[in-house]
Amino acid sequence: MRIARLNNAPEVFFSLQGEGTSAGVPAVFLRLAGCNLHCSWCDSKHSWGDSIELSPREVVTRLLEFPSKHMIVTGGEPLMQANELTELLLMLPRDYAIEVETNGTFFPSPDLLARVSQWNVSPKLPHAGNAMESLQLPVLTAFAALSNSWFKFVITGEEDWPSIAHLRLPPEKIMLMPCAADRASYRHLLPIVAGICLEHHVRLSPRLHIELWDTRLGV
Repeated sequence: MRIARLNNAPEVFFSLQGEGTSAGVPAVFLRLAGCNLHCSWCDSKHSWGDSIELSPREVVTRLLEFPSKHMIVTGGEPLMQANELTELLLMLPRDYAIEVETNGTFFPSPDLLARVSQWNVSPKLPHAGNAMESLQLPVLTAFAALSNSWFKFVITGEEDWPSIAHLRLPPEKIMLMPCAADRASYRHLLPIVAGICLEHHVRLSPRLHIELWDTRLGV
């Protein structure tokens, strides 16, 4: 498996989930390397390139060293390594809660669907500046049909809402969060995004890692 390299080590760490419905929950994080999108504002661009190769069993050994049975798989785009990820997850104890962060351009296999506790789908809107079509409607519709999926949209303002509304996703599954890479811009945009959530009757997602640790990586 290709694991993101941070400080010349595989990016596996223990922290608090910063976003979504489980924000604030202590969890062990695994950041996989490689992504099919290249968002202009991505806060983990280091995961696009240089990586460290580990076998799924080696990754499991590292994960079990941490005091948590709640796990977040992020990237990059984890579903680019779906076969290796499936092998890894099937090695973990069954009482592990597993969240997978994905950009919604790939749909998981039946084996992954059976093992993952929660899908945090973060479709990328046009302002992310991707060369390819990042909003794959058939894939997003399939995710919306799952009982354990949520949609997190990074937005810059009200002008982003038409792109979200066009997808016709269940409003109760939609979460909006500020497009911010540092604490100052996050604090500025948060009340604006909160107002948009109130206007359209959708959830507000925090970004606790930015509030707590600003631009620091690996936390």
